[in-house]
Amino acid sequence: MIEELFHIGSFSISPFGVMLVLALGAAYWHLARSMRYFEVGDEDDASAIVFAAGFIGILGAKIYYAVLYHDWHLLFDRAGIVFYGGFIAGLLAFLWVVRRRGLPMARTFDLSTQGLALAYGIGRIGCFLVGDDYGRPTDLPWGVAFPVGLPRTTAGNLRYEFGVDIPSDVADNVLLAVHPTQLYEAGAGLLIWGLSMWLMRRRPRPGTIALVVLALLAVERFLVELVRVKDDRFFGDFTLAQVISVTLLVSLAIIAWRRRRRQASVT
Repeated sequence: MIEELFHIGSFSISPFGVMLVLALGAAYWHLARSMRYFEVGDEDDASAIVFAAGFIGILGAKIYYAVLYHDWHLLFDRAGIVFYGGFIAGLLAFLWVVRRRGLPMARTFDLSTQGLALAYGIGRIGCFLVGDDYGRPTDLPWGVAFPVGLPRTTAGNLRYEFGVDIPSDVADNVLLAVHPTQLYEAGAGLLIWGLSMWLMRRRPRPGTIALVVLALLAVERFLVELVRVKDDRFFGDFTLAQVISVTLLVSLAIIAWRRRRRQASVT
């Protein structure tokens, strides 16, 4: 994998950083184009949403990471951009911008969650390129070994960093192939974005697309955690991300039920 692309002075540019910029650019492109099409805002509104949600989201992702490992020094570490921390903080920033600018909440949320799915898919490619957020060892033909990773996928790192049960006859320095969960997530994110685009052509009730996209992203995250190497399984076999995914799904189901009841009472 690629640890860095080039230097600007003493500052190292990594593939993840490049893909993160591309992800935010793609989210802006999608949102600006869609807001013009649906006549709910313009490029300035789109840039304000992406900038606020992106900046605050990255800050939230870092804080989530530092809290998770009880080490505030991790705020200044280049690693540790955790999706759900970024999602929660970015959502709060999104709500603030939309209310401040007087934009239609439901339709803007639809378009923004579509951009989120697109950005998520692109950003996960960056995780793959730097060897971060990979899965458990696998014998499947598409398994990938990360000789340069965060950390490298050696038997020793998988044993001691993540608590994976590796046979004792495998030496610590042996490089193992693992599930490329980053690519699973990249594909899922782009597929969810494509599905949301197809659904939007049917002109559903404002807010429906957001519920669908967020539910699918939550299901995707829950499932991929089953094969990811994680050291935050604080709830038995379940990771913190899986608990958040289930909480999000329950919340979305309640919102959908209440929307349906309101619509039925009106008709």
